[in-house]
Amino acid sequence: MRKILLIDDDEKLAQPLQQYFARFDLSLHNETHPLSAIERIQHEAFDLLILDVMLPEIDGFETCKRIRRQSDIPIIMLTARGEVMDRVVGLELGADDYLPKPFDPRELVARVQNILRRNQSAQAVIYQWSDLQLDIEAKQLRRNDEVVPLTAAEFSLLSLLAQNQHRILSRDEIMRELRGIDADIFSRAIDVLVSRLRSKLQQPELIRTVRGLGYQLVPR
Repeated sequence: MRKILLIDDDEKLAQPLQQYFARFDLSLHNETHPLSAIERIQHEAFDLLILDVMLPEIDGFETCKRIRRQSDIPIIMLTARGEVMDRVVGLELGADDYLPKPFDPRELVARVQNILRRNQSAQAVIYQWSDLQLDIEAKQLRRNDEVVPLTAAEFSLLSLLAQNQHRILSRDEIMRELRGIDADIFSRAIDVLVSRLRSKLQQPELIRTVRGLGYQLVPR
């Protein structure tokens, strides 16, 4: 059973969600305080986090930032406001998906399953670009044998580009393939992901922007 951690101070939310998630073989655990959740993640393994933006002590954005310093675990962020800019900020901080409140539990489970399925579907393929090595099966990017931390969305995007080397992928194609990014953000979400990925690759020329068409991975 896959373990999911819900970080939300609404104590009434956890119990019904736990019962609903159990129907899909998902074990949902809950933390109402973000600092306690961050500490728990350091000692307990989870497959995915569901993180509310409006939290006591520190907000969800700061929580996401701190989690990303220590882990690349997939993160779905929740917000009562649902504003596009909030979602963009979340993506820039390393979130993999965004869902506004109030939400339908069926949609939340579908998004969780999609991210978990996407992480499992990798094939045993290794790509090499100069000092970078992408291991699809191990879900790792390495630079000179040191792991480069990638979020689930960043890894999925890089894998998609690698598996379609030399072909231009439009933003719509990327959105359809990833399906973990809220469509309300449209192409801006893809631009944010590409920017984050280029920064981590330290080879910005590896991903080429083709004006009006999309993105293309161009190995040296």
